[in-house]
Amino acid sequence: MPTVDFCGTTSHYLSPEMALPALDRLREAAADTSYVSGLTHNFYRHPARFSPALASAAIECFSRPGSLVLDPFMGGGTTLVEALAKGRRVVGADINPLSVFVARAKTTALRPSDPAEIERWSGRVYDAISYLFPREWIRAHLPDEGTRNLHLPQSRAIKKGVAIALRSIGRLSNARIRLFARCVILKTAQWALDGRSQPTSLGDFREKLLANTGDMLAAIQEFGRLRRKHRLGPVPRTLLTIDARRIHTAPIFAESRRRAQLVLTSPPYPGIHAVYNRWQVDGRRETPAPYWITGCPDGNGLSYYTFGDRREPRFRTYFEIAAEVFQNLRRVVRKGGYLVQVVAFSNPDVDLDRYLAALSGASFEEVKPNGSTRVTRIWRDVPNRRWHAVLQGATASSREVVLIHRAV
Repeated sequence: MPTVDFCGTTSHYLSPEMALPALDRLREAAADTSYVSGLTHNFYRHPARFSPALASAAIECFSRPGSLVLDPFMGGGTTLVEALAKGRRVVGADINPLSVFVARAKTTALRPSDPAEIERWSGRVYDAISYLFPREWIRAHLPDEGTRNLHLPQSRAIKKGVAIALRSIGRLSNARIRLFARCVILKTAQWALDGRSQPTSLGDFREKLLANTGDMLAAIQEFGRLRRKHRLGPVPRTLLTIDARRIHTAPIFAESRRRAQLVLTSPPYPGIHAVYNRWQVDGRRETPAPYWITGCPDGNGLSYYTFGDRREPRFRTYFEIAAEVFQNLRRVVRKGGYLVQVVAFSNPDVDLDRYLAALSGASFEEVKPNGSTRVTRIWRDVPNRRWHAVLQGATASSREVVLIHRAV
């Protein structure tokens, strides 16, 4: 029977048991409550960000260098960044085009000549941003729908600063630099607008844009250095804007018949409300500004991104979609491969069993530590999450569980 290394310990590859060092490593990583940092993880603040420490541990424990890691709900792209930095090939998918934009920006390495042009660009934008900038020059960059609720007093000046910055992107020389510049604007605008209790001045905005450019350049250059070290070839990354229920139809799986060694993900949570597709400005009014800045389409309500309306009794639609997702995920995971996921529930006493039943029905078996007849799940408290549980109201933190399954 073939073997695979789990964090330095050999275990049976097709066994339903997990080596104890792997479990200990994951538990330690799950307990890490430090702020998200490192590599390109801070390019955008996703509302439900995956822990890089946990992603890193899972990748090292359950995949080999060169193997394929899949995240069908990639959100902010944490799995992809960590997997590429560790020499894995990746497929990232999300139904939200904003997530695909962010993941592309975080994982697109620059070439040696690019940073100098980016620094010149940020200097020009810094000089151009002003209350006196002629509005007629930026009118084409101010769509009514994309800038909804940015006419309000707290946001109006930042809207103008963003439009001035967006106007400058067309002069950049290549797609890599234009992508990076848009992400700098996105990160800076999110800092200036999203959830702010006090207005941000235009002067502070342009100072932050300049600082973000420098920080993000350092991060992407370090990421590029790690990617080059592993020599994965010309196409180590595939990004898909796709419903996870259709992941098996993607050409990389349907045509090449490639299969993932590891699925590492954090799907939508049943009964948990997270605003994936809007920022909140001026007293929690919602704006689709991130889609305006990135040039991505939106037009969908929150339930489109979360497996159905969170107010639906017993979340029937959620669990129907989850069952279909897991069945089709199983079609793209090699036998003996792993599904590691982080999920939370508004009512775990009821909904966890339903969730596990959907996994079992899709031929995923929950793993046990070696020598044990019982599964061991890892629970973690995550501070500073901005969501609302249906049954609990506003919460300052959320209880998550790490589930580990094997494809059988």
